[in-house]
Amino acid sequence: QVQLVESGGGLVQAGGSLILSCSASGTVFSINSMGWYRQAPGKQRELVAAVTTGGKANYADSVKGRFSIYRDARMVYLQMNSLKPEDTAVYYCNCNADTLVVSGMDYWGKGTLVTVSS
Repeated sequence: QVQLVESGGGLVQAGGSLILSCSASGTVFSINSMGWYRQAPGKQRELVAAVTTGGKANYADSVKGRFSIYRDARMVYLQMNSLKPEDTAVYYCNCNADTLVVSGMDYWGKGTLVTVSS
């Protein structure tokens, strides 16, 4: 089992910046990737950015050039710059990990709200 705790959400004006942090704890065999997803009201959850253990990062087209993802062991950070009102959503930390009995298991945090005012 992996427990994920997010922090750093809040209210920011358009053009501003925020940093989201996520800490992973628990017993796993190996972590494959950690990342961030978001879900806006009335929309499906979507990938924002993720980084593999090997260091390969993947970004949604809508955030490329504005967001950066960083990982340090069991911490993952999302630096969000030039925020837009359409970035408003609940942001969820994700961890994909192998346990002794299950491969590729997805774990989720409870989410942190990011609100960007125009």
